[in-house]
Amino acid sequence: MKHFSKAYFLLLIFAAFLFSCNNDSNNSSGTSGISVKLVDNPGDFDNVFVEVVDVMVKYQNNSDENQDDESGWQSLELINSGVYDLLELTGGVELLLVDNFDIPSGTLQQIRLVLGDNNTIVIDGQTYPLMTPSAQQSGLKIQINQELESDFNYTFILDFDAHQSIVMAGNSGNIILKPVMRASLEVSSGTISGVVLPADVAVLVTANDGMMETSTFTDDQGNFMIAGLPAGSYNLTFTPDEASLLNEQTLNDVIVVAGEVSNVGTIELE
Repeated sequence: MKHFSKAYFLLLIFAAFLFSCNNDSNNSSGTSGISVKLVDNPGDFDNVFVEVVDVMVKYQNNSDENQDDESGWQSLELINSGVYDLLELTGGVELLLVDNFDIPSGTLQQIRLVLGDNNTIVIDGQTYPLMTPSAQQSGLKIQINQELESDFNYTFILDFDAHQSIVMAGNSGNIILKPVMRASLEVSSGTISGVVLPADVAVLVTANDGMMETSTFTDDQGNFMIAGLPAGSYNLTFTPDEASLLNEQTLNDVIVVAGEVSNVGTIELE
């Protein structure tokens, strides 16, 4: 009986050892799907054209030690490379750059959006080249630090702030593109949508939670959508074009829930 108990005990230890090794293997292997969408905060320009040439990620798996150097970057497969007008990515319009591309599971540290040289801006009907500082030519790095579990799909929203990204270089006449962006995980953030009437008036919609401010324009049907918002309570401000002679209006305490769309319905300006 004692011999049986001892053998049984050793068998349990061996089984626990195998489970531990198998569990460690699962934690350090596997892949996760990643998608990347591009949206825009509006700017007071006719057009802002940027050339998207690459999206890269830097991730850390359990075997990585040094994450401070330039190693570990991986290009993702772009499904929509080319020149795009950022000002068209408003009112709920999104540009899907990467669609469910598999990368090793682990900690996704950074995303890098790489732009080409074919970047221009249109102001009052006149087209000007957008100069890109040498420090930005390797791409804009955005901190993520998101743990990616095996066999899960993650969608990241890159919000390109066109207004803050355009710099007028003093008396030189140069217009410089210094991209300002933020990133959010779609499932960990919420969205506010609605309709503003009259639809033929351009309306700036701004969401403010007391710490950050995010805005977009309505489209030609009055629709708007602001994505990538952290959960919380927001005040919405609707600012119509001055020429319309309509009054600005505010809607307070709009609740945003992660992973959901908060539809505020129809807002009629007077």
